[in-house]
Amino acid sequence: MMGVSAATIPWIKKASKTFWDITDGEISKESIESLRDYVLSKYTDICAKRKVLNFAKAFLRYLTKTLLDTRYKDFDLFLEMSKEVKESKRITQRIVTTEDVKNVLGAIRKGHQNSEFTTRLCQNYKALVLFGAYTGQRPIATIRKLTVRQFRAALQRDPPVLDVLPQQDKIRMQHYVPLDPSVVEAVIPLLDGRNRKDDTRIFVHEYFDKWTRKKKILLSHGGLFVCGDLRKFAEQYGDIIQWDQSNRAYILTHGVSGVEWSHYKHPLPEYVYNVYMRYWADTCFF
Repeated sequence: MMGVSAATIPWIKKASKTFWDITDGEISKESIESLRDYVLSKYTDICAKRKVLNFAKAFLRYLTKTLLDTRYKDFDLFLEMSKEVKESKRITQRIVTTEDVKNVLGAIRKGHQNSEFTTRLCQNYKALVLFGAYTGQRPIATIRKLTVRQFRAALQRDPPVLDVLPQQDKIRMQHYVPLDPSVVEAVIPLLDGRNRKDDTRIFVHEYFDKWTRKKKILLSHGGLFVCGDLRKFAEQYGDIIQWDQSNRAYILTHGVSGVEWSHYKHPLPEYVYNVYMRYWADTCFF
């Protein structure tokens, strides 16, 4: 499916099957209400409920356009979510600390010593963890898409700054990502023997993700480590070191959808790096 993320495709298939199984191809008030009642009772997670019901609404709009019959869209009325009393927002219970990052790096070293993976994979896992922890980039939308050519170009810049392309960012925002000296040191071995124009992915994110889930690395405040925790660490640790909000928002592409960012701000790479290092320079995981 063109233009659809890999994580979305299973939900589209699941929602379409549910739509057909419940309605049996009949569009009526009774069948659509049955679909809604089934979805609301089957799923406990509100996001899952919305995904299936929104698919149904989108399909009805599609029928409206293709069959030139506005009656299909009118059935949206019977797919509305039930109104619930909003709970007070709580601070996230998932806390990721520098010790957790060190534990992941330690688990990688131990895994290599136990011959769980090759030296090449060990170098790759280590570089991925350091890059994720220092920069807070999204694992699936960004980290897994970065290429050898991009990192080689980044290391040739002074200061070393990675240029993340629009198609490598969740909100399609091209931005610069500073590379801490520790990240530079970890990435250099991954470039050995690779062509300077190599556009293949530099990180083996899929292998690392499978390994961590199998390894079940405990976090110090409860829960098991997943790759997305590296971004959470950068956000939370940023509060501890009082990381500049504007610099943080730009590098993480978090909260940058307003007019201020789309029409006025355009930081130069050297300024992005200098401000970033002002806060992160003393951070070390060894």
